[in-house]
Amino acid sequence: MLVGAALIPGYASGSASQRCSRPGCGSAGQIRWIRRLSGSWTAEGGIVGTVPAAGQAFVAAGPQVAALGSGTQVSAYADRTGQVLWSAALTGFPAGASIVSVRSWPAVVTAGVTFPDPGSGAMVREEVVLDGQTGRQVRAYPAAAYGGAVGADRSRTVIVGTKSVTGYDNATGRPAWSQPTGPEPQAWRVNDGSLYVTVAAGGYLGTAPVTALRQISLATGRMRLIRPARGSYAGTLSAVFDGVLLFSGSAGLSAYSEATGDLLWQRAGVVPESEDPVRRTLYVTGGAGLAATGLTGLNPRTGAVKGPPVAGSSGLYAVRSGVALGLDQGALGDAWGYDVAARRVVWTTPPLPWPHFFVDLSGIGGSADPSSRTVLLAACTALGARAASGNGQVCLRPELVAISR
Repeated sequence: MLVGAALIPGYASGSASQRCSRPGCGSAGQIRWIRRLSGSWTAEGGIVGTVPAAGQAFVAAGPQVAALGSGTQVSAYADRTGQVLWSAALTGFPAGASIVSVRSWPAVVTAGVTFPDPGSGAMVREEVVLDGQTGRQVRAYPAAAYGGAVGADRSRTVIVGTKSVTGYDNATGRPAWSQPTGPEPQAWRVNDGSLYVTVAAGGYLGTAPVTALRQISLATGRMRLIRPARGSYAGTLSAVFDGVLLFSGSAGLSAYSEATGDLLWQRAGVVPESEDPVRRTLYVTGGAGLAATGLTGLNPRTGAVKGPPVAGSSGLYAVRSGVALGLDQGALGDAWGYDVAARRVVWTTPPLPWPHFFVDLSGIGGSADPSSRTVLLAACTALGARAASGNGQVCLRPELVAISR
């Protein structure tokens, strides 16, 4: 998923940024803060970077709190300064429990935990709500395997469950509202205060077409059904962005009006890569008439190309305000910002050995939230012996690094 400097024209024009030396500063490319990570980590070449020696880690940069979860432990840091706020071991789960997502919201952090059901042995998921300032466990709610918290604050948490979407009152733990979504787990996306859930026989694991979308208000639970003007939507739900529903399938990328369900445009062979909420641009790769391995910006409402494609740039991360995040790997790794329109690197960080970018497949959480200027990476500044697993080397000094973009 990463691309070397040789593939990006103008990479050498970037200038190294300095580490942020005062609280709250945040010019693009500056290292805002670095914090030592606990536990056993390894460092490996290629696109792996610095990762836990066992299991996986998940991070999220929220409006107040940056959070990291691994195993059944969640740690929280002040987003602007990196001050360690708390570290909490999640309780009440049987052996074999493991965190599978971490998401940060105003005043709270949520962690999705999977564990074997004591009765059936099947893996189930619960979403734990933690107080953002203290780490106290507030509530735990049942959730779908591909679901969990899609909206939260101190008073309420919205959960995608196996058969419904429910807004829970955190004070009582009772549902404030609930909308059924059918017997099969469905695909979903979040955008601009609404949750969009597919209506498809067999759910997201089936092959039946999507015949409608449920648009559910995260604040009130009010639901609206969006049906395509004809038949079904073409493919699977990829994104909802700027009033447009985006579906990917064998025909390529198809865009529909959120207001009416009408088909707006189609592009064959196109794969969506990122959305830039600041400049309202959809970035894609491939497609007829576009750079085969490049990153191209499109107007989400018309499908028209916005600016020239960036050849050889597929794999750049998280475009925001027209600047994509790039990473160089290995012992001399760093992060850099690539201005898509100007086609040049506009900032680079000091060295970040063995950098690792965290991904949350839901689009919520992960290393780079579209609404945030913070990027979180793991790095390793000291290597030890070969790892017992045979993959990489023991990391003697694993670190969590916050960068301003």
